[in-house]
Amino acid sequence: MVLEVADHYVLDDLYAKVLPASLAANIPVKWQKLLGLNSGFSNSTILQETLNSKNAVKECRRFYGQVPFLFDMSTTSFASLLPRSSILREFLSLWVIVTIFGLLLYLFTASLSYVFVFDKSIFNHPRYLKNQMAMEIKLAVSAIPWMSMLTAPWFVMELNGHSKLYMKIDYENHGVRKLIIEYFTFIFFTDCGVYLAHRWLHWPRVYRALHKPHHKWLVCTPFASHSFHPVDGFLQSISYHIYPLILPLHKVSYLILFTFVNFWTVMIHDGQYLSNNPAVNGTACHTVHHLYFNYNYGQFTTLWDRLGGSYRRPDDSLFDPKLRDAKETWDAQVKEVEHFIKEVEGDDNDRIYENDPNTKKNN
Repeated sequence: MVLEVADHYVLDDLYAKVLPASLAANIPVKWQKLLGLNSGFSNSTILQETLNSKNAVKECRRFYGQVPFLFDMSTTSFASLLPRSSILREFLSLWVIVTIFGLLLYLFTASLSYVFVFDKSIFNHPRYLKNQMAMEIKLAVSAIPWMSMLTAPWFVMELNGHSKLYMKIDYENHGVRKLIIEYFTFIFFTDCGVYLAHRWLHWPRVYRALHKPHHKWLVCTPFASHSFHPVDGFLQSISYHIYPLILPLHKVSYLILFTFVNFWTVMIHDGQYLSNNPAVNGTACHTVHHLYFNYNYGQFTTLWDRLGGSYRRPDDSLFDPKLRDAKETWDAQVKEVEHFIKEVEGDDNDRIYENDPNTKKNN
């Protein structure tokens, strides 16, 4: 849906200018067929007549490989060497779209959280790093394009029908009820998937290779939410792509859930402890994970951590503003944090703290 909007308003014209169909004359026919290049409608008059005919949908399917969903096609839709049905074009277009939307969603939601929700007393925590927020943003902005590149092939598969995504709701056969059940099933399935991937990322060798950059932040700002090594961020998202390959999911629900996942990821890094619900893996639970490493790997619930023996209940002090920011609380946290840093990372610790008067660098 998003790709067709982008094709209609921007990408058809862009591809037609950068890679016009006339270039096909310089490419052998066998390579045109192998690469799925556009060597069909070269005469714009014939093309326009075809699009205006009663058989336009059939012709679109024959030359384009798909039927337009939201908009009618125009001559520009067929004017590029790379038609819309080209796998290469689909990948390139989706890579750009996912990158742009990913960056905008990250910067928008993290900025809103920073302004309206984020507990800025974290800046005074003895384990807040020097220039930490700038480093979080830099890592996230540099990682999102690469995470998008790894994600785009999954969307190409879905685009070409290799999934159980659907659009039409069958109201006569409890379609709305099924729609609601899909939301709960998606959360349940992906919560398990994230838990398993996240816990695997804490295996010592994998942690050092992939997950360590995200754990540089012992106390977080909302901008830490997407500050991953790109492969780390992608691996934690795999269950979101596996789900629609094996279970039905409405296309609009997919977009809503993807947005919700990004929102939730920002929220659990915002340092604002609004709920101590024992079933929800909220901000407090995820703060425990960043401070003490080996607990609370889940994304949405505490179910899998409880089953896997990795659940740690957040301290009551996190929910009391007076105790949360007290020197005694922070001192106790630092003592335990240092123990886990030594256990998980050994001497490989390059953190420079903003508010630690005792050391410039903790080695």
